Amino acid sequence: MHPRIEDYALIGDEQTAALVGRDGSVDWLCLPRFDSAACFAAILGDENHGRWRISPTGAGPCTRRAYRQDTLVLDSEWETDEGAVRVTDFMPQREHAPDLIRVVEGLSGRVTVHSTLQLRFDYGSVVPWVRKADGQRVAVAGPDSVWLRSEPAVRTWGKDFRTHSEFTVESGEKVAFVLTWHPSHQSRPPLVDPYEALGSSVEDWQAWAARCRYDGPHRDAVVRSLITLKALTFAPTGGIVAAPTTSLPEELGGVRNWDYRYCWLRDSTLTLGALLSAGYHEEAEAWRDWLLRAVAGDPADLQIMYGLSGERRLPEFELPWLPGFGGSYPVRIGNEAVKQLQLDVYGEVIDSLSLARRSGLPSKPHMWRLQCALMEFLRTAWRQPDEGIWEVRGPRRHFVYSKVMAWVAADRAVRALESEPELVGDLEGWRTMREEVHKEVCKYGFDSERNTFTQSYGSRELDASLLLIPRVGFLPPDDPRVVGTIDAVRAELARDGFLLRRYSDEGVDVDGLPGGEGTFLVCSFWLADALHMTGRTKEARELFERLIGLANDVGLLSEEYDPVARRQLGNFPQAFSHLGLVGTAFNLFGEAHPGGAETTG
Repeated sequence: MHPRIEDYALIGDEQTAALVGRDGSVDWLCLPRFDSAACFAAILGDENHGRWRISPTGAGPCTRRAYRQDTLVLDSEWETDEGAVRVTDFMPQREHAPDLIRVVEGLSGRVTVHSTLQLRFDYGSVVPWVRKADGQRVAVAGPDSVWLRSEPAVRTWGKDFRTHSEFTVESGEKVAFVLTWHPSHQSRPPLVDPYEALGSSVEDWQAWAARCRYDGPHRDAVVRSLITLKALTFAPTGGIVAAPTTSLPEELGGVRNWDYRYCWLRDSTLTLGALLSAGYHEEAEAWRDWLLRAVAGDPADLQIMYGLSGERRLPEFELPWLPGFGGSYPVRIGNEAVKQLQLDVYGEVIDSLSLARRSGLPSKPHMWRLQCALMEFLRTAWRQPDEGIWEVRGPRRHFVYSKVMAWVAADRAVRALESEPELVGDLEGWRTMREEVHKEVCKYGFDSERNTFTQSYGSRELDASLLLIPRVGFLPPDDPRVVGTIDAVRAELARDGFLLRRYSDEGVDVDGLPGGEGTFLVCSFWLADALHMTGRTKEARELFERLIGLANDVGLLSEEYDPVARRQLGNFPQAFSHLGLVGTAFNLFGEAHPGGAETTG
């Protein structure tokens, strides 16, 4: 049986990440970066597409597993008839090359452990040439080279294009495996002491987690989400990927399989707000700086997403040799949605830079000029239809959320000029734009018969993004139109009373794609925020409790959840879901959220 998405745990070094299953198999790893080709891709196929399994001989899933307190160091334990053993998996923050370290430790009895390494470069399509060198195994194919060693050395042999090791451990005995990638044209990278690296990794993660200033209920869930967001950060640039995976399906057996190993602008305000709320100003500043570099250029060319270093070209193609997770085909690399027009991203960028300024992050000399350039483009562009926040692959529409975020852009620009008279900008022109957008949205995007805003002008469909209307300050929370929208969205889009779909999809071709999808987890966190803002805090807290209960056994959330099959769906773990968890926790239990609503009064 193919593992479920929630069967995996994450390890990483802030430049790439691996997924480790309950059976001790690393089934996903891209080297050397998040967006590099995978050398383990079994999660999108089977063991023949690359994996590395370490477990007691003949054993199934581990008996229990957990991260060490406030770290990204994973312990998996097996209890067998012969005794008990622990495998500790982690990736130390790199100095030179990326290392995947797996430490096997005997806990009781005498246990035989087997390691099977199947390296398959280029997403499972290339079998490397393996040789012995200096007591190590070296696998080479094209530009990639991987070195494997153990400390102490154990019996290792090759068979059926796999590298096998077998050994026994008694209580207190340890064997550490180190897998190191480096370019094949370079000499062997420096050796890492696995035990020293383990101690340093635990200390570094715990010291980082201790900086979190959230001290409300469910602190463990908040800290785990923040650690996950840190793990999804590409340290050299400060960019944060939406997820470390591609093509984990939104519908099992369906075609809604996308590559999420890039950085989305739609996440920018939520990311800044979460990091600033939790006290991580350094990381917030790095994200803000990545944002400034990525969006620099012609405002008309602003993209919805960029690569880890701000790359603009992310061509989409399919991998025909991979059958997909649970038969969900095609497997896609790259993301064609990069070409879409999504007007909401202008509002999200300007809102993020406004939040950064209000929160005291050091300013950049060109930051205001960039905002002015974006505003000048948006002054006329806001009237266009677009593809909307959810990247529909159907026809463009006048999406209400896109217009609301255009209003946010004008509102934040006006407020900046009003609070800082030394700034130069078109105050009256932007005020006029703000009023025009507001008036048009309330006229064409509101269904007075049902007392709710709608997904797009003239439509009857609803959209969970409408829950953000009070949060961004477009209307105050006590406005009857806001309360009506919250109630309508909850009534029409909810499953199991609390899990929201992104938009209506029954009998309506909204996104131009066949099939359906699961409920979108961040939308349910938005519902909790909206309930809290409208005075229904008890309901909001109950909803929050149910949502964090959907995380897997090590506290991770994917993009979506199937309330019928009771399983996670979509790319995993998902930054958007964990951002929602952190933001809602601060809204319900913490200090005032730096990204809170700004109303026009």
